[in-house]
Amino acid sequence: MRNVIIIGSGPAGLTAAIYAARANLEPLVIAGMEPGGQITLTDDLENYPGFPEGVKGFELYQTLEKQAQRFGAEILFDIVTKVDLTGEIKKVYTADKEFEAKVVIIATGSTPKKLDVPGEKEYIGKGVSYCATCDGFFYTGKNVAVIGGGNSALDEGLFLTRFAEKVTIIHRRDRLRADAILQERALKNAKVNFIWDTIVEQVLGDKIVTGLKLKNVKTGELSEFPLDGVFVFIGHYPNVDLFTDQVDFDKAGYIETDNRTRTNLDGVFACGDVQDNVYRQAITAAGTGCQSAMEAEKYIAEMEGHAYPGK
Repeated sequence: MRNVIIIGSGPAGLTAAIYAARANLEPLVIAGMEPGGQITLTDDLENYPGFPEGVKGFELYQTLEKQAQRFGAEILFDIVTKVDLTGEIKKVYTADKEFEAKVVIIATGSTPKKLDVPGEKEYIGKGVSYCATCDGFFYTGKNVAVIGGGNSALDEGLFLTRFAEKVTIIHRRDRLRADAILQERALKNAKVNFIWDTIVEQVLGDKIVTGLKLKNVKTGELSEFPLDGVFVFIGHYPNVDLFTDQVDFDKAGYIETDNRTRTNLDGVFACGDVQDNVYRQAITAAGTGCQSAMEAEKYIAEMEGHAYPGK
């Protein structure tokens, strides 16, 4: 029997582990398929507090992991295959193990939707990005493309105009899906250009991204478009498949929580990108991880009928 099991090992999960471990809850973190989550795909994080010179995404993950282990968190490098969260005692399964816990904290994050074209995977962190806030500064004075036509694409594209010389929004249709006010701002911005009715066929590069191979969906015409970076904003998938039919989801498919990270199930909390489809930043994920751990401590204390949770 465990006090707390944390599913996921990004900034949300590991921050939850730090707080839970310091509360003597001896949490178990099941790291998942991609330990560290999306931050390990970011070469340099320059906006995470406490690192004035920036920090490598993988280095930040390792630092958080060591800090959690220092206080007694156990990290299991395995993948959760099934959960049963509906009872008072929660059950979590891997391929060959079964765990029971009083509390489960879900920190499985989200996954950016990919273009799934040649060159995309090879150049992640070398010109292909899924976060303008994280990487926009590196493209100061350069030419970049934004793929997508929704609110995220225009929001992030407008943000990139603070740094880039030119931002070209490439959309597969002849009209945008974004809110009218965002469309108006983008159309009026002198740094923003549009390529309509076009999809990306290939990301081109030589050690770093140098351009895109494009295809007009109406004419079939192929062309090459030189640039310095490409930002993909065609949506995110919250990693929630494990929890279908157990926790409630919002209209966007993310786990629904109240302002204290509580789900609809007693003793089940969710933090980070799996319940946040607005900010999706490492620092906001860490903040909700802190909340989840503190709520877990309170929940266990109430369950056991004393002021502070025992071991």
